[in-house]
Amino acid sequence: MTRYVVNLDEIDREQVAIAGGKGAHLGQLTRIGGLRVPPGFCVTTAAFERIAPSFEKDLERLERLDPDDRETVREVSAQLRETIETVTIPDDVAAAITGSLENGAYAVRSSATAEDSAAASFAGQHDTYLNVTGDAVLVHVRRCWASLFAERAVAYRLRNGVDHRTVRMAVVVQRMIFPRASGIMFTADPVTGNRRVTSIDAGFGLGEALVSGLVNADVYQVRDGVVTDRTIAAKRLQIQPAPQGGTERQAIDSGQQNLPVLTDAEIVRLNALGRRIEAHFGRPQDIEWCLDDAGFAIVQSRPITTLFPIPRAADDSPRVYVSVGHQQMMTEAMTPLGLSVWKLTSPGEMHDAGGRLFVDVTSRVGPALLTALTQSDPLMGDALRSVVDRGFVPLSTDDNLPHIPRDAGPDPLDNDPAIVADLIGHRERLIETVRRDIAPLTGPELLDFVLADVQKIRQMLFEPRNMPAIMAGMQATWWLNEHLEQWLGERNAADVLTRSAPDNVTSEMGMALLDVADVLRPYPQVVDLLQEDGFLDRLPEVPGGRAARDAIQGFLEVYGMRCVGEIDITRPRWSEQPSAIVPMLLSNIRNAEPGAAARRFEQGRREAAAKQAELLARLRELPDGEAKATATKQQIDRLRTFIGYREYPKYYLVSRYFIYKRALLAEAGRLAGAGVIADPEDVFFLTLEEFRDVVHSQRADAELIRQRREEFAHYRALTAPRVLTSEGEAVHGAYRRGDLPAGALAGLPVSAGTVEGRARVVLGVADADLEPGDILVTAYTDPSWTPAFVTIAGLVTEVGGQMTHGAVIAREYGLPAVVGVEDATTLIRDGQRIRVHGTDGFVEIV
Repeated sequence: MTRYVVNLDEIDREQVAIAGGKGAHLGQLTRIGGLRVPPGFCVTTAAFERIAPSFEKDLERLERLDPDDRETVREVSAQLRETIETVTIPDDVAAAITGSLENGAYAVRSSATAEDSAAASFAGQHDTYLNVTGDAVLVHVRRCWASLFAERAVAYRLRNGVDHRTVRMAVVVQRMIFPRASGIMFTADPVTGNRRVTSIDAGFGLGEALVSGLVNADVYQVRDGVVTDRTIAAKRLQIQPAPQGGTERQAIDSGQQNLPVLTDAEIVRLNALGRRIEAHFGRPQDIEWCLDDAGFAIVQSRPITTLFPIPRAADDSPRVYVSVGHQQMMTEAMTPLGLSVWKLTSPGEMHDAGGRLFVDVTSRVGPALLTALTQSDPLMGDALRSVVDRGFVPLSTDDNLPHIPRDAGPDPLDNDPAIVADLIGHRERLIETVRRDIAPLTGPELLDFVLADVQKIRQMLFEPRNMPAIMAGMQATWWLNEHLEQWLGERNAADVLTRSAPDNVTSEMGMALLDVADVLRPYPQVVDLLQEDGFLDRLPEVPGGRAARDAIQGFLEVYGMRCVGEIDITRPRWSEQPSAIVPMLLSNIRNAEPGAAARRFEQGRREAAAKQAELLARLRELPDGEAKATATKQQIDRLRTFIGYREYPKYYLVSRYFIYKRALLAEAGRLAGAGVIADPEDVFFLTLEEFRDVVHSQRADAELIRQRREEFAHYRALTAPRVLTSEGEAVHGAYRRGDLPAGALAGLPVSAGTVEGRARVVLGVADADLEPGDILVTAYTDPSWTPAFVTIAGLVTEVGGQMTHGAVIAREYGLPAVVGVEDATTLIRDGQRIRVHGTDGFVEIV
């Protein structure tokens, strides 16, 4: 028989479908010994289902809403709320509710089936009503149902990809507590993520004052059962139950305003309750509590959904992890297949957490590692140093990280361009071999081949000439910048000397797209067609279309394996989504002149040559000038011979990835056709080894795939830290500079020069509608952004280092650039005028 009312002590955490997230968690709380939970009942989702036919048609409009179209969201939400708030509750449902009431006041609280999950809390999105009595409970049950379609809740679901039709609303009706104090407790620090720190917000009266932001709270912190910090706020208001029902604001007497809400003994006791609740649920909790004469009462507990997960460790000893994504310009979440392939490819032991990869450096935190990370990413270096300085892990005296000398010593390679040509030629032949060998394979043979072959990429890194060739250009850069600043006062001289260096496959890609634009520009119908779906197939229908299609396909044959976040094998490649290059192509058509690619390359070559001649002439005028000039000329030759090769290994890796991906997707299609999986892309949520097992067994765990899809959606909303400790603390680092103008944003200088222009804050390359003179501001740039560099005048990124792809290409194209600017995409607004100081490493908003 359908039950419309269920007592809280009959409910557990598994009954979200009938009690909603809040109701299920409250029911589970009643099962924890020594915990006081106010009694009550839950109006189940079955009651909500009875009134659902009254608004089902209106849900169709919700499915088409854009979360950024606030006016339409507001209009549709208001219409739905009005419909539900005026609905007639069926007699049998109303009787079940009123029959469960006793004399006294209740809290009536929404409990949606999508809220308080590990992935999305929906905290504050639905309504709660306090101090409700008698028949008014029915009115407020309707209002709770209606709050499922509050504007903020609809927008939240839209942003988090939650289907409106799958969400139902239960309502908790719980005995009212009239507290002298109340608040919120987090069993992990919500700011730093530290799992050993409890953070408690407390205020006088009902907690509604804190939740609604009406008052400042006292904030207490507890670590290992000891109060370690307290901030006592001036509390001028409190919310108390009103005599006629509901609540009212009351002024707090001036003598009480600055008193602490809780004593240390109460704080410690509350912390102990929080740790007991956390242990029961198995994860950090966001807990609502009240304190009256009978002691503490817990009125809600939900998972903290904003914490970044901690990598699994073999033991409980302190560990410190550094982000791989910040080194690879891929800070977004990766799928399980993407993570597993990258781990098989890369040297070193990596741990995944939150869809990202981290390296455990605990035993290697010595001077060499700190220096290397600071050179690569100053914020990461500072974050790691701060962990060492406060004694979380010791500074190792055994520097087992190979030191990368900045002052080039004996050359393991001659300055011979034939070395680079030979390295590239050899890898091109390997690519063709892999393409040939994988073509006939299917089933278990295919997966066994990929598992074996992907690990050969790792071997490539340690071939005798490969790493020296990569390092040669980098070391020459460091040598030139240090010595020329010392001898001539010339800062970042190598930035100009690298312009139009040969054999740079990434910068050549940007020039190649300029050439494609030259083919398309004379044909307006071709240009118009670019913005339509399936444009490649339709191009032959219009004048110039065949030549245009050939040009685009020629570009994709060479560069179509690239995409944003390309180290994740599951990301859609340009060959799979040609529309991704359209914004950059249109920008080139609109802004560049015919033949721009050749002219730009030649201009860069002349600028580098002129800079070389100038520097050598100035050096010869110094004491011992001829020797200085000779050494400098040798390093310039070395720079121009090898700096372009810095970009090739990544190109080779993603080329090989794309061969694997095509074959693996074909196999996934066969699995879907056989009914083993529901969709070919289900394999993205398996590791490569699990994919092999599915192919061998012809059986897949649908629930595992569903769970991992859900986790991935949650991970995408998290921000990966540069440094993470085993306590869960996310450490971000700082520049600690005192030489900046007021209001300037600090960063790392990676490409010399100063430029002022319009900031274009762009989060995805597909949205890069750029004009000449614009300054691109984005989170990070990988090689897929390079074609956009031919238009812009400067670059600002939140992540990056001296030798990351964006920095290398910015120098080659002569773009002033500052990277590692924390929160640049939020602190700088799109359209603002900014000045980029690429030599000194800061950005001004002007």
